[in-house]
Amino acid sequence: MSSTSTPLSGSQGAEPSAGPADAAPTGPDAVPAPYTVPLAPGVSAYVQPDGGWCLNNAGFVTDGGRTLLIDTAPTVRRAELLRDAVAASGAPAPSLVVNTHHHGDHTYGNCVFAPEATIVGHAGCREQTLAVGPQLHAIWPWVEYGDVRITPATLTYTDELTVHIGDTEVRLIHPGPAHTVGDTIVWLPERRIVFTGDLVFNGGTPFIPFGSLSGSLAALDVLRGLDAETVVPGHGPVTDPGVYDTVERYFRYVGELARAGHAAGRTPLEVARAADLGEFAALQESERLVGNLHRAYAELDGLPLGVPLDLPKVLGDMAEMNGGRPLACHA
Repeated sequence: MSSTSTPLSGSQGAEPSAGPADAAPTGPDAVPAPYTVPLAPGVSAYVQPDGGWCLNNAGFVTDGGRTLLIDTAPTVRRAELLRDAVAASGAPAPSLVVNTHHHGDHTYGNCVFAPEATIVGHAGCREQTLAVGPQLHAIWPWVEYGDVRITPATLTYTDELTVHIGDTEVRLIHPGPAHTVGDTIVWLPERRIVFTGDLVFNGGTPFIPFGSLSGSLAALDVLRGLDAETVVPGHGPVTDPGVYDTVERYFRYVGELARAGHAAGRTPLEVARAADLGEFAALQESERLVGNLHRAYAELDGLPLGVPLDLPKVLGDMAEMNGGRPLACHA
């Protein structure tokens, strides 16, 4: 991808092209294998290391008779590995799949589970899944996605929805525009376990060009109010609520950079290039800073939360921050 042109649509049926000559190997064999983390009776997280671009987490809740799956995966092969992990746990095939947001790493694999499973999500998640279509194909055309069929939620909600899997209460909570306009928090109150989707990254740089900086801070307040003991982030290892502090500090850092740069008339790319990342230099995908600054600038300009940005420009600037190389995707 270049700084001047990045396609945002593509044919689902097209053969994946070869990656750039200097691209790292991709696919499940190029990174550590996914693993399942039992969290409580009938509740597990499914972690895809190393949590970088398109290496998202999922999870499942079962009572032995029914299974609810939280998010899927970015390729058919990875979704099949997830399906196999659920089966290996002794749980029945999922009858419900909850999407925490519309991004393809969390939704492309829906097609592996539907129509046997009903796809559930926020109304904004369904809308955006349909609107962006096979977006990952356009951003990373060399990835072997398999026969992905875009499969949006057919059961939607707006504020909150409660599902019961046996005796386990599963609350779906929309925090408002944050990582995207259609985020869902999956909260198990009796277990004190929360699946945050990409409202939280553990070890990776948060990413908000599709959502809101102020909304992301508000979403952290919602998460803190749940008083969870175990936090399953959208990317990175399972952790505890201490991760919220790191994410909040990062967002406040982005806000400070944005206010100073915006007032000085500097572009997001100029601000990002000059920034001292400090404690955040250790986070993966530091190039996301410039994308986050684009979102912060939009809010400083008074635009509505979650309003679409110039995505080719955002992605191009991130590629520039990545040394002029395409963003590394190991899906």
